[in-house]
Amino acid sequence: MRSDWVPYSASALVVGAMSLVFATLLNPSTGGDSTVETLEVASESGFRWLAMSVMFFLASFALTLGLPVILTLFERRGRKLGLTGVALFTLGAIGTCGYAMLLVFFRALVAADALNAHPLEEAAKDTGLVWFLYVWIGGFYGGLLLIAIGLLLAKTTPRWVPIVFIVFVVMLPVSSQLGRVGMAVQTMALAIAFTGVAMAAVSGETQRALRSEPVF
Repeated sequence: MRSDWVPYSASALVVGAMSLVFATLLNPSTGGDSTVETLEVASESGFRWLAMSVMFFLASFALTLGLPVILTLFERRGRKLGLTGVALFTLGAIGTCGYAMLLVFFRALVAADALNAHPLEEAAKDTGLVWFLYVWIGGFYGGLLLIAIGLLLAKTTPRWVPIVFIVFVVMLPVSSQLGRVGMAVQTMALAIAFTGVAMAAVSGETQRALRSEPVF
């Protein structure tokens, strides 16, 4: 990557992370709703549901544009691990776009009164849908975990940055149980970590390394 593109990619990374935060805050459900409650929320809070979908779509687009800036932090140590993590996280970032479109389609079905609780519960068990969710979530969280470990080895960011990434990943099993507050705290941790990545990437030392030895 040419060094003059780094600030733009870093900005996209921060925008993507903040879009995830806004999507979480706009989420009208609590994360632990039953199927019936989810249908009611999608029906009664349609505008917020659509706004949340737009934020997820924007997050996917911006995070994808911000991925190259992460690669600039793996010049020497942790390079292979970092590249693998970025590749996995790409699945998660792009999958977020698919999730956003799925939310829009779900809202359209609810608005047309084409869904009820029992068929929705059966559809949620569909093998294709389940595997899509597993690949998306696995790529998102697995990629971030590998990126965090790679950053610990590379030492190109402050130590707190990969630690916050790890905290974000570790919170996965409990964030939904804590409701919207827990999910918001988890997503804010991700936004803080990505901001740290962006700041490290545009620092003078990293910029000098890019000018002397271009990555792409």
